[in-house]
Amino acid sequence: MGSLEWVVVTVLGIAGVGAWLLLYQLMVQNGRVMLRLEALERQLREQDILPPEGQPLPPGLPAGSVPGDFSLPSLAGETVTLSQWRGRRVLLIFVHPGCGFSARFLAELAPLANAAGNLAAAPLFISRGDPGENRRWFEKHGVAFPVLLQEDSEVASLFQIPGTPTGYLLDENGTTASEMLMGAEPLMAALRPTGAAASINGRKFTRSLAESRIPRDGLKAGTSAPDFTLPSLQGADVSLKDYRGRRVLLVFSDPGCQPCHRVAQELERLHRRSNGLQVLMVSRGDRRANEEKAAEYGLTFPIVLQSHWEISRAYALFATPVGYLIDENGVILSSAAVGADPILKLAF
Repeated sequence: MGSLEWVVVTVLGIAGVGAWLLLYQLMVQNGRVMLRLEALERQLREQDILPPEGQPLPPGLPAGSVPGDFSLPSLAGETVTLSQWRGRRVLLIFVHPGCGFSARFLAELAPLANAAGNLAAAPLFISRGDPGENRRWFEKHGVAFPVLLQEDSEVASLFQIPGTPTGYLLDENGTTASEMLMGAEPLMAALRPTGAAASINGRKFTRSLAESRIPRDGLKAGTSAPDFTLPSLQGADVSLKDYRGRRVLLVFSDPGCQPCHRVAQELERLHRRSNGLQVLMVSRGDRRANEEKAAEYGLTFPIVLQSHWEISRAYALFATPVGYLIDENGVILSSAAVGADPILKLAF
């Protein structure tokens, strides 16, 4: 027996039965606390608040990151891409119908649902599970903001989401304007403007979504197509006016946009048929990423690069893929086509 153990036994022997009972009670209470903690941990893992056992909490994307684009079906029956929300501040919120913490967050959010124009950001929910269950769940809480459904956790993994409710604030350029926001309180703080400027994780925003005057609905038929000059992947500068006298199918794309890949392949087939229609793509992002995609799909039509969204802004849509059909005089023939099929229909 060690000296420390001998001292403990001696003291307890001197103190008598009372000390032994006190020690026993402490051991029992400590055991109960551990059991309760383990039960709480299991509950949090079952509700997606914590990752599976043995997996550490992910660090999350740092503020200033540019997350990859994704495409998901919505409860309204349409396909929505993250890039469609460029030009507005968005609070991307991951929830789950089986998560009690998510339910409490929706209950807190419900009073703001009728004042969406006054929110500091537009809520965009990403859930998973059965569409009917999700529809009933959101209707129960009176929340009518857009809801997208992932099959499992494929989009949550892109954002390193450990559980629900968790989210990120994205600025007008699609860049993360906050670190990962975990729990109802920081998510609600991201939605509530505070005076003239709302601040999340030190980044300030001076206008609410309702006050933003950036057009986002696309240019209408009959509008003169804004001219531009941009560098092409081949190295030479290309201007829209270079194609006056020809019809132009102008398509906005992004190498990280999955729906854009299908459009690109169909556009190449269209371009090779040489039916008098000029295909011109405006992409963005890293030059090498664009060169790799062009090589992968064997694209031979002109591809020019905007620095960020400056040309998209001139054409009033921060999304990809988007297309405009422009006539020989530089006039837009039809309103913006969003998505692969609507863009391809412009060619016929």
